[in-house]
Amino acid sequence: MFKNILEFFKGKDFLNQVLEDFKAMLDDAEEMFRSVCKKLIYNEDDPELKDKIYSIDKKINELQKDIRKRIVEHLAIQPSVNIPTSLLLMSVVKDAERLGDYSKNLYEVTTLLTNPIDPNTFKNLFGNIDNEILDFFKETKDAFIQSDENKAISSWDYQKAIKIKCEETIKKLSNSNLSVNEAVCFTLMTRYFKRLTGHLTNIATSVILPIDKLDYYDERFK
Repeated sequence: MFKNILEFFKGKDFLNQVLEDFKAMLDDAEEMFRSVCKKLIYNEDDPELKDKIYSIDKKINELQKDIRKRIVEHLAIQPSVNIPTSLLLMSVVKDAERLGDYSKNLYEVTTLLTNPIDPNTFKNLFGNIDNEILDFFKETKDAFIQSDENKAISSWDYQKAIKIKCEETIKKLSNSNLSVNEAVCFTLMTRYFKRLTGHLTNIATSVILPIDKLDYYDERFK
């Protein structure tokens, strides 16, 4: 798949533009996540955050639909183009769209909280998971955009570490003295962190996995 991607994009202006738009989706999803964490975890006030989050999410959705439409049209005109890589792109743009959705879900947690999160409580439960996921965004973009096999392989380590941390957090929450509101909100955050990590892993590992194995990265750990 790694060689297919390089060959697929080489000398194809149309598909290079698709790649640029896909990178824009990842950049936008990363900005959503970063902005939400500032409010959710550190209670940094931003009166326009809601409008910003929903606007970026809408932009990501439109890019996904546009990319898929262009790929289908391109395949109809040039059926000899690399079909497996076209299918790969159709798959990963959905993952990028889900990154926006889960970042938006994290924003919605801010509307459920009775009181702002205590950063120390968050750190005791999650450590530096927000920064780890931001690092993972960068690693994922490098893995896919640069077709970097080593970074694609290392994404499994990111995914595994964050998955374990989230599972440990659930155990802590089940035995905590937190209020119902706090426990529910932290539990939702745990789920969204895991799903963000899962979709980042799908994108990163797409450069080394065959089409039929996409979205099944977790079988590596079974």
